Amino acid sequence: MMTSELMSLTWVVALSAVMWVPYILNTITVRGLMNAVGYPENPAPLADWAVRMKAAHYNAVENLVVFAALVLTANAAGISNDMTVLACELYFWARLVHLLSYTFAIPWVRTLAFAGGWACQILLLLQLI
Repeated sequence: MMTSELMSLTWVVALSAVMWVPYILNTITVRGLMNAVGYPENPAPLADWAVRMKAAHYNAVENLVVFAALVLTANAAGISNDMTVLACELYFWARLVHLLSYTFAIPWVRTLAFAGGWACQILLLLQLI
């Protein structure tokens, strides 16, 4: 049976798995398909939003390692309660807000969303120790 925490992890993974699509489409648009899949000497710059989205994607992947380890460890230990469910659900929304606010350059919101996701990881960690 899939727990709520594992379902949240699945949604976070799904979000991370599709984050690349818009900025790759921008790469193809500004550089052309051949240069997008190759290694041009002087590539055309991406749109500012695409550069930020790519950075948000990298950040999401880096944090996914920690989040997934915590969720999977809690699952293996049989730890599931209202706090772990809430932390996992809020983590997904924090990552989505982080992606959007980073992409559209919304100051403060990006930082608060990142901090919220980090706080969710800390809540999970506290349930484990």
